[in-house]
This record gives sequence, C-alpha cells and structure tokens, in this order.
Amino acid sequence: MDLLTIGAFAKASRLSPKALRLYDELELLRPARVDPVTGYRYYARAQLEQARLVAWLRRLGMPLAGIRRVCALGPADAAAEIRAYWARVEAETAARRDLAVFLADHLAAAAPAPPGKDTVMLELRYCAHSDRGRVRPANQDTAYAGTRLLAVADGFGPAGGPAGRAAVAALKALDTAEVPAGSVLNLLEDAVQSATRAVHEVSSTDETGTTLTALLWTGSRLALVHIGDSRAYLLRAGELFRITHDHTLVQSMVDEGRLTPEEAAAHPQRSLLRKALSGGAPALPDLRLEDALPGDRYLLCSDGLSGVVPDDRIRRLLSDRTDPDDAVRALVDAANEAGGPDNIGCVVADLVAAEA
Repeated sequence: MDLLTIGAFAKASRLSPKALRLYDELELLRPARVDPVTGYRYYARAQLEQARLVAWLRRLGMPLAGIRRVCALGPADAAAEIRAYWARVEAETAARRDLAVFLADHLAAAAPAPPGKDTVMLELRYCAHSDRGRVRPANQDTAYAGTRLLAVADGFGPAGGPAGRAAVAALKALDTAEVPAGSVLNLLEDAVQSATRAVHEVSSTDETGTTLTALLWTGSRLALVHIGDSRAYLLRAGELFRITHDHTLVQSMVDEGRLTPEEAAAHPQRSLLRKALSGGAPALPDLRLEDALPGDRYLLCSDGLSGVVPDDRIRRLLSDRTDPDDAVRALVDAANEAGGPDNIGCVVADLVAAEA
C-alpha cells in the first residue's frame, strides 16, 4: 500500500494536519495506519478523494451524521443524498427568509401612518363549513371563521377530531374585538404554543395530531400560521394564488426535483406529513404577513378539497360565487361530486369596506 505521512497527505489533499486529526477524531476519515509507537498517522493515496469530499461536505454545513452516511454510499446514492440535503437546507432557508420578511413587515406596520394619509377600513365577511365527505365514517376536520380569525384543521389518528378541535379552540382567543398591531407576532407565537399543548393533552404520541392553517386579521393585514397540508389560497383580481407550502413528503420530493407536480398529485403517499401538530416532538409552523386589498378573497381548506378539486375549478367556483356562503357550498359540493374520499374543511372570507 502506498502510504503518505500526514504532512504529505495534507499537502496533497489541501487540508491542514489539524483538520485531518479532527476528521480522525470525528470518525469521518480514519488513517490507513497509525504507528503503534509514535502514534504518527499515515494515509493511503486512495483516501485523497474521500478527504476532499469530507472537506466539501463540511463547507456545505452538513451534519456529521450526514457526512458519514454520504461517505458510506456509492456515487449515485451519495449524489442523491447530497441533493436531498441541499433541498432541505433551501427549504429551511426559505422558512427563515419568510420569518425575516414577517418581522420586517411587522415592525414597518407598527410605524405611525404618514399625516393626512386616508385609510380604508376593511372587515371580513366569511363562511365556514366542515363536511364528512362520502367515504370516511367520521369527520375529523374543523373549520372556523370569526371577525378576526379564520382557521382550518385536519385531524389524523385515533383522536384526530378532538386534536383538530383543540388546536382551533386554542386559537379562538385571538378572535377578539381588536388585535394590537404591535404584538401580533407574540400573540401568534403564544397561540401556537397553546394549540400544541392542547393537542398534547389529547394524545402524547405521533399517531394522533392535526394540521393547522389560520389567518388572523389585524385591521390592516392578515397574519398567516401554517403547518401541515391544509392550504390557504388568495383570489385577487380573478387570479388564484396558493400562499401556503405543503409540509408533506411528496412536496419535499417535488422541491428536490425527484417528482413532478403531476406525479405528486397521484403519488400513493401524497398525504404523508413531514410536519404537523402532534403528541410527538414540537414542530415550528410557517409564519407570514399578507398584504390586504379591498376585494381580496381567501380560501382555507383541508386536502379533502384541494386533493380532489383542481385549482382551476377552485378559481372558477370562487370567482363565480359572490357570497362566501354560496362559495363554500359550491366548493364542498365539488369535492363530494369528485367522490368525497376525505373530510372537507372549508372557509371563504372576503375583505370588504367596513360599514359605517
């Protein structure tokens, strides 16, 4: 075996002897031989590629367990593992970016309005309904709409219905006469913690839990809380925008480029959640502030609607029905006409000029 001293190997791999000793201690790159008397390390030339790979993965910020896993895989599987890791990094970065935008917008909204600026007072007109569908024996969806709060929860597991109801009930404290603009972030954080505790009281295992998607009207903007695969949509000027990102295994595969959106829609594991409120380890929801314009229409729904009714038909039904009650009935009917394979939770709310 062609062995190099640690100094020669460091020079050839462009790594310092200190880094090589660290990789040895971390069990990422063991020397080919260690002198039993002097303790001096020797490396094989064949280890140069692995040494550089470890260094590059460290620069990527990959955890030690991930580096060990990559180094133990063949080239094709190692490449797939690196792509999957980076997709997770980008998703986490996007979540932090959204939180940064949320904080910046939150602080900007707290600033006094310029003198003389006219403000249009808006309020919500809303309807909420939850339907068992045509297949499930019980309804585990919860839909709620109030003056300030809109929420949909889709429970799962043996006590999914109580879990969803408990999560929404914990948020109802926000549906007060007025939400202080300067404390909306703290209010949301406290409400989500309350919802998490409420779900834990229902069940202490991962087998039971709920999704939760909610919008809180502050009087000038809507604050979004989202975890799981229930969705929030915005209909603005006739165009439909999805403003949530599904926390599912299939969605992560789409993000990583391993599935197309069309393949994801028919995937047998499309409902497998990566994040939810459950009795297991706490999971952080997405938080974001949404700009509000008169005439905006919001839809919150469980996957019992979004999973069987295409977005284009959802857009047409929301556009054609001017009253939120009519829109909710039409959407629920459309889901049941498509087979109603799941419970259907649905909230439609319009931002309109407040009456004097």
